[in-house]
Amino acid sequence: MRDAVGQVRELLDGQLPHLPELPERGPGADLIGRTAGMLVELPVDLQPVGWRLVDRPGRDAQRTAALLREDLDELAEAFDGHTGPLKLQVAGPWTLAAGLWLHRGERVIVDEGACRDLVESLAEGVRLHVAAVRALVPGAQIVLQVDEPSLPTVLAGRLPTSSGWGRLPSLDPQVAAAGLQTVLGAHDGDTVLHCCAAEPPVPLLRAAGPTALSLDTSLLRPRAWEGIAVAVEDGMRLHAGLVPTDGSRLRAQQLADDFVAAWRRIGMPSGRLLDVVVTPACGLGTRAPDVALAVLRAAVDTSRELEERSAS
Repeated sequence: MRDAVGQVRELLDGQLPHLPELPERGPGADLIGRTAGMLVELPVDLQPVGWRLVDRPGRDAQRTAALLREDLDELAEAFDGHTGPLKLQVAGPWTLAAGLWLHRGERVIVDEGACRDLVESLAEGVRLHVAAVRALVPGAQIVLQVDEPSLPTVLAGRLPTSSGWGRLPSLDPQVAAAGLQTVLGAHDGDTVLHCCAAEPPVPLLRAAGPTALSLDTSLLRPRAWEGIAVAVEDGMRLHAGLVPTDGSRLRAQQLADDFVAAWRRIGMPSGRLLDVVVTPACGLGTRAPDVALAVLRAAVDTSRELEERSAS
């Protein structure tokens, strides 16, 4: 983590640096376990099926909390004196509800009461997490990113039951939007709603009211691009995940060409390219360090390309 945080500070200073996540360190460093460890009064432990809500915290919760404390210590040292944006990521309430399990052996998403508790607990956990980072890096302008990779699956009713033979009922879009609003509303600064799925529910994401949408733009279909145009015109920023995370296409000029072509197809003016934040298509936590760094460098270079083209 010390190397990862230092490299992020060096490479992305003046851009949008973030607290890295290194899930391959083991349980408690993964997307679900890391965010579950932030829940307030909803302890978890680790079972063969995955992370489960329990009555009292145990060793798994202690290990998760210790990992996060270590990460924040490294963040404080690397970002000493930092002023400007600093992004933190947490799993969203519906990805969390899909990935956490109840005592009776089913996912949290099936229990309306448990989902309400989870949303409120996550919102309070976000408040505490942001406050802790602000205390360690006082000059930082915290940007909260809420990751919802499982949201389309939950909305479509494609999530399997514990037996694997059936599918869980789909989530009401209004309930989904309300839960996202609660979690996003826990932060008083900029917020980013991230969904790297092939068919992100853009209207619902917009309705949740984030400052920005973060999407894998290489996967978007025309309807999603139309939704992006509406969001941008309404004042939301786009975090465009246009750099492949496998390192297969890293030429900034070509990446910029592809994005600008799509941007113009939806009738957006070149000047609005200045507001686009270039990001990797999805997370880099499982990539080798050299690949992750190459992808981040390509994102920085592509951002500069878009800046130049915004004047044309």
